[in-house]
Formats: sequence, C-alpha cells, structure tokens
Amino acid sequence: MVVVAAAVAAAMGIGGCSAPDAPPAPAIADPVSAVGVDVHREELNSLEIRGRAPKTGYERERFGQAWSDDVSVEYGHNGCDTRNDILRRDLWPVTIREGTHDCLVESGTLHDPYSGESIDFLRGSRTSSRVQIDHLVALADAWQKGAQSWDEQKRRDFANDPANLLAVDGPLNQQKGAGDAATWLPPDRSFRCEYARRIISVKHSYGVWVTPAEHEALGRQLDTCPE
Repeated sequence: MVVVAAAVAAAMGIGGCSAPDAPPAPAIADPVSAVGVDVHREELNSLEIRGRAPKTGYERERFGQAWSDDVSVEYGHNGCDTRNDILRRDLWPVTIREGTHDCLVESGTLHDPYSGESIDFLRGSRTSSRVQIDHLVALADAWQKGAQSWDEQKRRDFANDPANLLAVDGPLNQQKGAGDAATWLPPDRSFRCEYARRIISVKHSYGVWVTPAEHEALGRQLDTCPE
C-alpha cells in the first residue's frame, strides 16, 4: 500500500486521483470560499420558488450508474470512480491500494464537516459505511425540483459532480436521507453557513428550484455567515 497526502487534482492537472501535501483547512475543499455571501444571496433569490413535484418515476438509476467516471464534470474520465475521487479529496492522510492506478482508498481519516468529529475510515464490508458520500442536493430532491426534465447526461453529471459531493459521517448521511435544508441541517452549527452556500451554488448551477420553506431556511443560514 502507498500512503499519500490529499491534493487538489486540478492544481496538478491529472484529475481527481491525486491529493494534498498538508491537511485541508477546513478539512474539505471549499469551492465557494472565494465567493462573497452577497453573491450567494443573489443566487438564492434567482432560484425559482415552487412546490415539490411528485416523486413519481424516481429511481437511482435515472441518474446513471452509481459513481460513474463517464461524466463531463471535474474528475470525469480520469480512470477512478467518483466515490474514490471524493474519498481521496476529503480524507487526510489516505492509504491507497497498490496496483489500482492510485485510485482505491484503503484507509484514511475524515474530519467530518457534519459532526465536527474525526472518523477513521477502513475499507471493508463492515467498516466502509462509516464514511459515506453525500449528495448535498439529494438526487430525489433534485428529481422533484426539476431533474425530471433533464437529459441523461445532465443527470449523470449532477450525480457525480464534486461540487455536490462530500465525504461525511455515514449515520448522519442516513439520517439526512433526501431532506433539504428545511428538514435537515448538519449538527455542527459551524458548518451550516457553508452547507447552505454549497447547496445554493449547486442549485443555481443546475437550475434546481426550491420550495418556499427551503428558500427561507437557506436564507436564514446565510444570515449566520461572516460578511
């Protein structure tokens, strides 16, 4: 096995299977940190507000094969599946299985953004589920708020877009389910501002609408952000 530190793949120009020389601070990459809160307020206010559509027809398969590398978003076509891309990005340090083209994460430490706790990850049938990959905007939520009309490629990209994915505590991911910000927020209050900003950014990028309650909840979390 090879122990590697995590690194932003884009900075190295080789996709999502490379990793940093020092622990991230915060513990995960922050794609929206350079964007002012006012920008996210504008994005939130630009989102369509309407009721949730029926869940009729929703299946996970509507968003393509789970963790497909056949996508046009970041890390796509880099030879690694999306789950391992995100584990490599969000865990530090990580141990990579030899002979897997630097893809398969065997172990590592997650500094969980949802709980604020550190979680040891060890690949195995009884242990892997301790760390799960969460869709910030759940696939079922997106399906009921616009994704039903998308083509197959857009849905596959959405399901594998690193901007919409975080490695998190497994039980908390299960607790969240397909909830939106009106029904579930991370227990660690210090992450809630960032959580709202990321959701807004994803929904704005893909044109996913929000319910009135969700719009209010996201705006309330933005109010807690440092200006």
